[in-house]
Amino acid sequence: MSTRSILALAGFVVLTLTVSAIGAIATLPEIPGWYAQLAKPSFTPPNWVFGPVWTTLYILMAIAAWLVWRDRAPARTRALAAWGVQLALNLAWSLLFFGSHRIGLALAEIVLLLLAIAATIALFAPLSRVAAMLLVPYLAWVAYATALNFAVWRLNT
Repeated sequence: MSTRSILALAGFVVLTLTVSAIGAIATLPEIPGWYAQLAKPSFTPPNWVFGPVWTTLYILMAIAAWLVWRDRAPARTRALAAWGVQLALNLAWSLLFFGSHRIGLALAEIVLLLLAIAATIALFAPLSRVAAMLLVPYLAWVAYATALNFAVWRLNT
């Protein structure tokens, strides 16, 4: 692997983990207070599950983007733009839900995130099947998070 390729992989990892850290800044202070007081559905996982799951998903996102970046096809520009959009939407959800306590708006936004992830997978697949498959757990988790967001919204309105 070339130095350029290693640096690109490191860049994608740093970018995704930076987004994760910004989201955590909005999220973590709200967990013991505001979030703890919300009515939540029975299928809500314990709080300790979220950190390891999200860290794993961010790493998978970074590797997937790097695999697509390595493909020199013109379609990679559009695929990586979609990846960037879903990453921005990912961050926006944390800011809306935890940072602003806008549960309903966060629900609408997470549906957009779900669609953006599906579009990213579709754009990644022709360039790298592995990259597309690395995003499937992320899609599944966000689908689950969408159901959680919906239930929290319903229980708290």
